[in-house]
Amino acid sequence: MSQLLRTSRVLAWFILTGLSVAILVASSLYLYLRPNLPEVEQLLDVRFETPLRVYSKDNRLIAEFGEKRRAPITIEQIPTIQLQAFLVAEDARFYEHFGVDIRGLTRAAIELISTGEIQSGGSTITMQVAKNYFLSRDRTFIRKFNEILLALQIERELNKTQILELYLNKIYLGNRAYGLAAASQVYYDKPVSELSLAQMAMLAGLPKAPSAFNPLANPERATIRRDWILGRMKELGFITEDAWSLAVNAPITASYNTRESEVDADYVAEMARAEMVQRFGEQAYTDGYSVTLTVESDKQTAATQALRRGLKDYDRRHGFRGAIGQFDVSGLSSDELSRQMLNYPRVEGLVPAVVTGIDDNQGQVSIHARRLGPGVMAFDTMTWARRYRTENQMGPEPEKPSDVVGVGDVVYVEVLQLPPVLVDANESEPEQNAGNTDSPQGTLPGELKVALSQVPRIEGALISLDAQTGAIEALAGGYSFSQSKYNRATQASRQVGSTFKPFLYLSALENGRTPATIYNDAPIVFEDSELETAWRPQNSSGQFYGPTTLREGLYRSRNLVSVRLLQDLGIRPTLDYLEQLKLPTDNMPANLSLSLGSGLLTPMELARGFAVIANGGYDVQPYLIEKIEDWEGKVVFRAPETRLCDRDCEQAEGELADETNELVSQESILDGLTLTPTEDEPEPRIMERLADERSVFMMHSIMQDVIRRGTGTRAQALGRSDLAGKTGTTNEQKDTWFAGFNHNIATTVWVGFDQPAPLGRSEFGASTALPIWVDYMKVALDSEPEATMARPNGLVSVRIDPQTGERARPGQDGTFELFKEENAPAPLTAEDLENGRASDDQDGLSRQIF
Repeated sequence: MSQLLRTSRVLAWFILTGLSVAILVASSLYLYLRPNLPEVEQLLDVRFETPLRVYSKDNRLIAEFGEKRRAPITIEQIPTIQLQAFLVAEDARFYEHFGVDIRGLTRAAIELISTGEIQSGGSTITMQVAKNYFLSRDRTFIRKFNEILLALQIERELNKTQILELYLNKIYLGNRAYGLAAASQVYYDKPVSELSLAQMAMLAGLPKAPSAFNPLANPERATIRRDWILGRMKELGFITEDAWSLAVNAPITASYNTRESEVDADYVAEMARAEMVQRFGEQAYTDGYSVTLTVESDKQTAATQALRRGLKDYDRRHGFRGAIGQFDVSGLSSDELSRQMLNYPRVEGLVPAVVTGIDDNQGQVSIHARRLGPGVMAFDTMTWARRYRTENQMGPEPEKPSDVVGVGDVVYVEVLQLPPVLVDANESEPEQNAGNTDSPQGTLPGELKVALSQVPRIEGALISLDAQTGAIEALAGGYSFSQSKYNRATQASRQVGSTFKPFLYLSALENGRTPATIYNDAPIVFEDSELETAWRPQNSSGQFYGPTTLREGLYRSRNLVSVRLLQDLGIRPTLDYLEQLKLPTDNMPANLSLSLGSGLLTPMELARGFAVIANGGYDVQPYLIEKIEDWEGKVVFRAPETRLCDRDCEQAEGELADETNELVSQESILDGLTLTPTEDEPEPRIMERLADERSVFMMHSIMQDVIRRGTGTRAQALGRSDLAGKTGTTNEQKDTWFAGFNHNIATTVWVGFDQPAPLGRSEFGASTALPIWVDYMKVALDSEPEATMARPNGLVSVRIDPQTGERARPGQDGTFELFKEENAPAPLTAEDLENGRASDDQDGLSRQIF
């Protein structure tokens, strides 16, 4: 008995000593760690890592940037049954414990000691909140103790509803989905409020092991986990027997869903992303900004499609370059062919396909297309495919399919007809996670029909501006952003050819010349000691046309007229005038080749220059971002409105500054971006006049003749009288352009190779760039009324002799021309009038609109 008593005392002493040591250690750890713990109050103002989203002006999604998909949600937006499913799965005693579940921790400790691993888990929802918001993922004792201390602190300062809302917005649920709302979209493409009971239970099973219980990667284990949760919900009385039976028998309906962009605008999206990172740093990806751009979805789609069509049309005109790959298809199964085709990417709607058989008698080719499986390609879709030799030469026309392709050739095709499909192949998993097969599931017997195509080597760009404000309405920087992120619209400085001439001619009109001024279109030779041969500029036709008015010289793009005009005006004064128009002159040559467009500009810079002409001569600066909203929907930036300024701009700006001083003092500055409070309007931007309105009006008239009777007649297909523009083609056809406008919109198109090379002797701006421009403007101007510049005061119309530029005598053939009043031809003399009677207006002037 005494032995038992002594043993009991020793045991009690060891237990008390152990408890004392444990308490001492815990207290020491608490005193050591407590000062370094974060303040729980931070959770009351938490900002979830939400991706950057970019929208078009009409609120259609263009792109989403950020590693984490998240869509914050309030507890009131979550159905009660969904909350119960998570509590059953993660923390059934959530409303009973004080942040730490002693039972759970004890059970986890026993499991760890007995089995060497924790099977049931010991973390409460509150502890997971502490870990997810404040702590690292390290598996250490110190981190776990911090987690417990923080959980206790969180429970003291927040209520259960707040804790649960924080948890459901932060928890990782696989496939880059953070939070319940994001997971609902990723797996089921619907809001939380529309989920079925089976789907709710499936999502509730993910926090424990987002990969192991993932319905896409491990559907069997995910189903077991779902059914266990449903069973527990039935035991606890959260759901009925019937509801449980329906849910456990429900098939898995999860699929991989990303927020698909609604507008094909990758180059624009990248511009917006770069601008946001420049202004906000890396936080732009996580702080939940929504950026609304100036681009309109219909115009942007039209720009992208028009550019691609135009580049493909050019590419086909120059023949078929052959297969992009080749492998032995003999004996390969459909699955093996599919695996081989994974080595070839899709490119903007073009699908790689391998030739598996050729029937010349039937005029048909059998193919196996990536993700689409077997199909056929008819010979009539291949007749264009003469073999490419050079930019000026192709092989003979093919007579049968085997003249174009061989068995095992990998080529790009366009899909003409899909076979009937029950389940879309894209609904299973993202392409990069595909399994061993690459063919769609659930297809019915049917025939896939395709047409031969190829990815163009030629490149191009289109930029369209609101000429009145500078807003970018559409931009396409190349054929395919996935192939090349190089934005040719903003980065490609290329020779502009004859599209430069309107600026030269505008300089002439500003310096006393008129549309009727005569220059001789005749041969000219310039000797230069630094050159091996003399420079002999020519017209593209190789012919010369003698005395020519400036009007005809521009709309017929006569090079010799432009050279003599620049020689007359002077190179330095002309460069000074370009700087007045705020055109970059760093890459402009200080020699007479400037007259023919040997200087370099980007399509954006050229479009901006044409916008100045389009709007009547006002400075306009392109911009892309219309407004920026933070994660709460508060507008932190809005593009300023524009204000035209004809005269006394400095005084107007001073008055404007006085009006806005108080506003600016209330604004905060972040990386140079003025963040204007939403209740205030941003300071308007002054658009000063850069060119005389009368000179600009005359330039409109001349450039309208480019379309009426010059090199841009293809634009007449639009059936409008308010259009003006200019084609451009550089030496050896290395760069081709068309830039055109009406009073409200200015659009520029460039076509060429990234590494300058000839496009072919038969290619000009009118054949490559202009069709793209027309294709785009057909949409951009749809339902838009004609917009022309109002005729300013101080202009007169005079009937002239186009051969001399002088006033026409009575009875003489003539044409009316525009002049500034001070530059109008001298009135007819009495001697001139002897040969006939003057018209009704004896001074020969007409002040009617020209």
